[in-house]
Amino acid sequence: MDDIDQQLLTQLRHNGRRSISDLAAELGLSRATVRARIENMEKRGDIIGYTVILRADAISMPVRGIVLIEVEGRAADRVIDTLGGFPEVSAVHTTNGKWDIVVEFATQSLTDLDVVLRRIRLIPGVNASETNLLLATPRSTKARL
Repeated sequence: MDDIDQQLLTQLRHNGRRSISDLAAELGLSRATVRARIENMEKRGDIIGYTVILRADAISMPVRGIVLIEVEGRAADRVIDTLGGFPEVSAVHTTNGKWDIVVEFATQSLTDLDVVLRRIRLIPGVNASETNLLLATPRSTKARL
């Protein structure tokens, strides 16, 4: 991915509905070039989809955070599969170091968070966890609200 692809991705992150013509004008490229670059990034898997983020989605779950999870032995796949069934979980990441899995979540209240954390701790293979609440999001590549 070169510098032009990076610039194109930046523009799409800010507004994924921009027309090819607008993107081409912004980047000083032809429409055919912009279209081809987007298609190539989709084929390579750099762009895996487009979505709509509603204002209601951004504020309806005010308690947000991450859970760092230490997994027993080779239970990571089983734990990840189980976490995929939690509607409060928005993303699951594997990592290195002390923690094996990083989970992003959102709930309505601290009481709901407590319930989710208890459910996570009961997953077979979860040895330990640490939770951090997100207080604010000054910058996100997911959306500008």
